[in-house]
Amino acid sequence: MLRVLAVDDEKPALGELLYLLRSDPRVRSADGATDATEALRRISRALDAGPDGEGGVDVVFLDIHMAGLTGLDMARLLSEFTRPPLIVFVTAHEGFAVQAFDLKAVDYVLKPVRRERLAEAVRRVCDLTISARGARQSPAAAGGAAEGAGAGSGRPAAHRTGPVSGPLVTGSTASGSAPEQIPVELGGVTRFVPIDEITYVEAQGDYARLHTPEGSHLVRIPLSTLEERWASRGFVRIHRSHLVALGRIDELRLDGGATSVRVGTAELAVSRRHARQLRELLMRRAPG
Repeated sequence: MLRVLAVDDEKPALGELLYLLRSDPRVRSADGATDATEALRRISRALDAGPDGEGGVDVVFLDIHMAGLTGLDMARLLSEFTRPPLIVFVTAHEGFAVQAFDLKAVDYVLKPVRRERLAEAVRRVCDLTISARGARQSPAAAGGAAEGAGAGSGRPAAHRTGPVSGPLVTGSTASGSAPEQIPVELGGVTRFVPIDEITYVEAQGDYARLHTPEGSHLVRIPLSTLEERWASRGFVRIHRSHLVALGRIDELRLDGGATSVRVGTAELAVSRRHARQLRELLMRRAPG
């Protein structure tokens, strides 16, 4: 059973999170801290007492926006520990997911916290904890554990989550009628987004943000890779930062020497080097 430390500087939110955690039968104990400094002291004392000592911490459920040290700051400090506890971020802000998973977070739960979503995060932590304990206790498992363990942390890397890096599409049904899809992940939940629903793609470093009428999703795939793979599906590069589905372009706008397109409510700039090709492609698609 899990020993949990929850950290949030908003007492009502902390109280609600502790209530939900304590009602989960897989949680042996759940304590709270209202700032990162207090939490780090508790974790340090627990490590000094040994893995089975009093006040041990298997996992930290951690808010991001806090006074003083933020949750991301605390996670970076914990990464320097010999055997850090696992981390689950609990936040109202979607925009820190990439940083969170870069810090090897097990999960990323959005507020307001739903009981079933928190239960899924606890399940992930339990799976990791059981795997790590089994690897430490079984010499025969040492080889397998070495393949998936993080350096010094005892965490099997195969279970870590984050923005999906592949495959680019999933298969269709046997009849071929189902649309091709791309898996996207947020907070440990994988969804399958039909490529035909994607209106445009925005480059964000080594990642790409897929925009649909319902929202956006981050994937760990370079824009150049999507450009190559999705050209046959009608996606075209209009700028170094954008890839657009031709069939989703509502307007082509010319303003002096500048070209842009409207895709739904978004207006995207078209670079000079791509403008002529885009106009030609749109003319070919025009009826009559």
